[in-house]
Amino acid sequence: MSSAAGPGAPGAPARSPRAQLRALLAAPGIALCPGVTNAWVARQAEAAGFGCLFVTGAGVANTLYGWPDLGLVTLDESLAVTRRIADAVSIPVIADCDTGYGNHLNVTRTVREFEHAGVAGLTLEDQVAPKKCGHFEGKAVVPPREMAEKIVAAVAARRDPDLVLIARTDAAAVEGLDAAIERARLYVAAGADVAFVEAPTSVEALARIPREVPAPCLVNVVEGGKTPALPAAELAALGFKVALYANLALRMAAAAVERAFETLRAEGSSESLVAEMWSWQQRQQLVGLPEWEALDREIAARAARLAGDGG
Repeated sequence: MSSAAGPGAPGAPARSPRAQLRALLAAPGIALCPGVTNAWVARQAEAAGFGCLFVTGAGVANTLYGWPDLGLVTLDESLAVTRRIADAVSIPVIADCDTGYGNHLNVTRTVREFEHAGVAGLTLEDQVAPKKCGHFEGKAVVPPREMAEKIVAAVAARRDPDLVLIARTDAAAVEGLDAAIERARLYVAAGADVAFVEAPTSVEALARIPREVPAPCLVNVVEGGKTPALPAAELAALGFKVALYANLALRMAAAAVERAFETLRAEGSSESLVAEMWSWQQRQQLVGLPEWEALDREIAARAARLAGDGG
């Protein structure tokens, strides 16, 4: 965890999060990337041993505002959440920047803002604004050149060349897989580091993407969605470098909360749930309470010594 998890805590990584993400993309195999919506879940992902995480735009819309994933969350709202998450962990954080919040000039500002917030990578997509969830019906995409302009702008805007730019295309549902792959190739030529073809609908379609796109490829695993939810080993064998599980934590947490609330209403007590929930100690450990308490004692001791010396 970062210093935000506990001031003065040892063990900071030798490499920056951006260098870590670059290393994951260059390493053999596939990186599993869970989606998170707040610093609490981000620390759970880090504690579980994942090498990177994704700030899911759909999840932020759902959990923070109770809204559907229809492009309703603004740049500043998404940026505020993402900054807190990046500050809470030491593993790479990938930001969901939707369509870049406007044209290529808006993308310039978006990249600079999110880079300053500490992310290791970010996604930009080619939907018409306001965008929709990649697994919704009725999507529309901008002309390929317009998205290429956004990627060119993103490359020019980043200050750190290790910042990973992920170009997403939703064209498979609108124009077909051939067009989506052609777009992905164009976006890579424009400077994208990773290609993300959203919502392929068959194993055959999945297999074509890493084979035909000359860049590391990301696959979005949506349980119950349009894309076959293959095991990670099979996705790696197809050539994917990152498997995104954007809303796994959100949906599992929703099921657990629903059960807890139903039990409380039915039984008038939470006693039967105690064995299933996190202990008090686990909760405090995750948020760094021991480190904060140690800092509190250290500051008090130093002040006491100074006061004694002065007396």
